[in-house]
Amino acid sequence: MVKAERGAKAGILGRNEAPPLRPEVLRFLVTQALEEDVGPGDATTNACVPVGDRASARAVARTAGVVAGLAVFAATFQALSPEVTVTHRKRDGDKLTEGDVVSEVAGPARAILTGERVALNFLQRMSGIATQTARFVEAVAGAKAAILDTRKTAPGLRILDKYAVWAGGGRNHRMGLYDAMLIKDNHIAAAGSVAEAVKRARAGMPSRTIVLEVECDTFEQVAECLQLGVELILLDNMSVDEMARAVALGAGRARFEASGSIDLDNVAAVARAGVDFISVGSLTHSVRALDIGLDFK
Repeated sequence: MVKAERGAKAGILGRNEAPPLRPEVLRFLVTQALEEDVGPGDATTNACVPVGDRASARAVARTAGVVAGLAVFAATFQALSPEVTVTHRKRDGDKLTEGDVVSEVAGPARAILTGERVALNFLQRMSGIATQTARFVEAVAGAKAAILDTRKTAPGLRILDKYAVWAGGGRNHRMGLYDAMLIKDNHIAAAGSVAEAVKRARAGMPSRTIVLEVECDTFEQVAECLQLGVELILLDNMSVDEMARAVALGAGRARFEASGSIDLDNVAAVARAGVDFISVGSLTHSVRALDIGLDFK
């Protein structure tokens, strides 16, 4: 999946364009999911539904939220039968109210019944991520800080998770280990010091367009990074007062990202500290699926 995720531009932290959901990537993800769920065949549907039967259904929001994942929802059914048609009534990023029709599905009944759970799993998870992201974006409205995701995504589904963050109004941090350099505490420990880790990173940087960021746990590390000319600094698990102090010290010399124990209760205060980015792992690692059902007509 690494190759499938490399469509986003490297070196742009907080990119605000959608991660590309290429058809071949969707086919791969859908095929894997269907193989897991269907196996050698849908025993119930094959026994109860004749081959020639046709049906239609609607994906309906059971609760309010933000929709994401319409392309993979449709791709699931169409992988089972090219005769299935999916007509979307909403677009990714649209707000939903309870009872809204998201999409309409029509075609062979067997394909619709067999694909229902997998299609909804994709749609519900991605919509849940988009919905939670939108809450964070709303909470910092008026501040300059952009809400970012992290690499704390479901293994194999990163491109979908990060796309859902974008649909909710957030931005994507690095897509993987290949498109940005982030020196973390364990890198510093392995190198022996902040200065040595930065020196090695700059010497081994694969491209001049790639971003170099350093994670700082203390104000002293922030000051050292500024002396070294580091232009992007991650403030890890700092208090709001410590963040504001760091931002004031580095004004005009660096951009700052806040991370660690950030939730809806404190994100507005973090934004007021003046940071440029706020990364929130819970957007993807603790997602609550949005309740969307498929109702046959």
